[in-house]
Amino acid sequence: MSTLVRDRAPVQTGHVSVRPARKRLSRRTLLLGGAGVVWLVGFLILHGAATLTLPASELTDLHRSLNQFNAWVAANRADNPVFQYVFTPLRAAVDAVANLFTGIFAASSTGLRLPEIGWLGTVALLSWIAFAVGNARVALLTAAAFTFFGLQGLFVEAAYTFALVLTAVLFSLLIGLPLGVLAGISGRVSQVITPVLDFMQILPTFVYLAPLALIFLIGPASAVIATVIYAVPPLIRLTAHGIRNIPENTREASDSLGTTGWQRLVTLQLPLARRTIVMGINQSTMAALSMVTIAALIAAPGLGQVVIRALQSLDVGTAVNAGLSIVLLAIVLDRVTTAASRRAEPGANRKRRISRRTRYILLAATLLVVLAMVQLSRTMLWAAAFPKDLNIGPAIVSGVSAASEWLQTNLSLFTVSFREAVTNGILNPFQSLLTETPFYLLVAVIVVAAFALGGWKLAAVIASCLGVIIYLGLWSDSMVTLAGTLVATAVVMVLGIIFGVAMGRSNKVDQLMRPMLDAGQTMPAFVYLVPFLGLFGATRFTAIIAGIIYAAPVAIKITADGIAAISPTVMEAAVSSGSTPWQVITKVQLPMARQSLALAANQGLIYVLAMVVVGALVGAGGLGYDVVAGFVQSSLFGKGLAAGLAIVFLGILLDRMTQAAAANPVRKVPSGKSSAH
Repeated sequence: MSTLVRDRAPVQTGHVSVRPARKRLSRRTLLLGGAGVVWLVGFLILHGAATLTLPASELTDLHRSLNQFNAWVAANRADNPVFQYVFTPLRAAVDAVANLFTGIFAASSTGLRLPEIGWLGTVALLSWIAFAVGNARVALLTAAAFTFFGLQGLFVEAAYTFALVLTAVLFSLLIGLPLGVLAGISGRVSQVITPVLDFMQILPTFVYLAPLALIFLIGPASAVIATVIYAVPPLIRLTAHGIRNIPENTREASDSLGTTGWQRLVTLQLPLARRTIVMGINQSTMAALSMVTIAALIAAPGLGQVVIRALQSLDVGTAVNAGLSIVLLAIVLDRVTTAASRRAEPGANRKRRISRRTRYILLAATLLVVLAMVQLSRTMLWAAAFPKDLNIGPAIVSGVSAASEWLQTNLSLFTVSFREAVTNGILNPFQSLLTETPFYLLVAVIVVAAFALGGWKLAAVIASCLGVIIYLGLWSDSMVTLAGTLVATAVVMVLGIIFGVAMGRSNKVDQLMRPMLDAGQTMPAFVYLVPFLGLFGATRFTAIIAGIIYAAPVAIKITADGIAAISPTVMEAAVSSGSTPWQVITKVQLPMARQSLALAANQGLIYVLAMVVVGALVGAGGLGYDVVAGFVQSSLFGKGLAAGLAIVFLGILLDRMTQAAAANPVRKVPSGKSSAH
């Protein structure tokens, strides 16, 4: 083990001196290094030529064709049989369910537009459901959070968001549970569906919006369908995982009793996989909340609308007030579904402090109180609409705005200096390196790097992705987005290694940090933009910082798990050989966890790409700006749709290359010599 941590002198054996093994660079390292040198030399000689730059107001022939297709769809929507018999009925069905829930909890379509269940009835009913599926603590949390929405002056907006999330989760369950069960019991179904799920999870959330708005128009239906597409993959994956991971001996014992396939599924597989399935519902619910807020770009009502308007007008106070509501709603949904998953654990009944009978009595008694409060909210105006004289939202907005102005005034020397130093010292040079290199040279460099990581097949896939991006006419904007993504990912990996190693080496650090990281992963992407908007203003730097904070938790957790999984025997051998803690980290733990590090980089890239694209709302530019502009200006719809496709292929490119790096770690080939004297 000492050869891992320090150099050793030649060992004398008679007249033979055995020299320590020297490390020879691998072919991958040589190819990557050579490609990098060619890139830099080519940039110095040819920079500024063949950059395929397209000004923001200009369109290519493809963009104009997409605009014409948009106009054709609008003109023929009523007569085309595909729309008549497929898309329009589907939109109507989704709209009907969404309108049902929004009418119950948010606003009806008649009279004063009061909901069927007023705020008091909603708080009581949702708190009772939280108690029924979870416990008393999450019920109190639910009641407190929904009451606070009213105090913020955002109860109706929060109710709209909750109703759309509920609609999306309902459809996700109808689609995801059957598919997850099929994938769990059938290997063929799993092989077919897994690549589709991989593709769906690679796509940043923005990408779903433009094509769905084209097909289903803007509004709640498009928002729900986009949310289902985004939220259903984790439910399918975890359902299939729970069914597949049932112990083989348990399955064999069931088969020996003569059970049929259906009986085995109903009496054995589904009950044993119940906790994992509920975890899938948790992940699906959190993804749905994240997507519903972003779907405000296609006119989805709710808290997302408030955040978008605030970001566009740089109103930090309003953005923070609405962002706080989104965070609280995320916490409530996460805690309720997490409590439900714990209740679904085998043996959970034995851990309860009260008996099942007592619990049923409590549920029945409290249900009567809930029904009385629901009836009260349907008959009394003060219980139907949250009293306006209890609204502290304006005070929160003014307080946050004043604090933001104070920070900008008193910390501007630091924040502006830091922003400009990073922008001019790192972002601008790296972005120039990508955008001012001739496109053909950069394509060649990236394809060679892909070949070094994964061989000819990967190189062909990457070349195809780059070819599509060039065909879409958005090469320069794609490089702007790529530059911000790579810079942010580099910082994410530094944070992942520092904090991940600390967590992997210390249980105390892990217990301290993991709850914070879990909480960070529950917050929708929008929320991360808000605090940094007040500090750094509407710039791409703000989007990159938000992307770093958004992606860091997943990279840190993956790195920590990889470090913690290293065999204790290996660690003991390294320490017993006299290695210092620094040597153990750099020579043993990080090299042995390189696949976890590559996986952390893969996930970090995907998270950062999604956030950098959303950052177009605060001046990030690149492909995200093109997508948002396509929503706002009909003349730029084609360009926005093309930008969404470019994001897809950029995401595939980054995902496949980092997956290849994780699957095929670098192996250094030793070349030792022994010489006689």
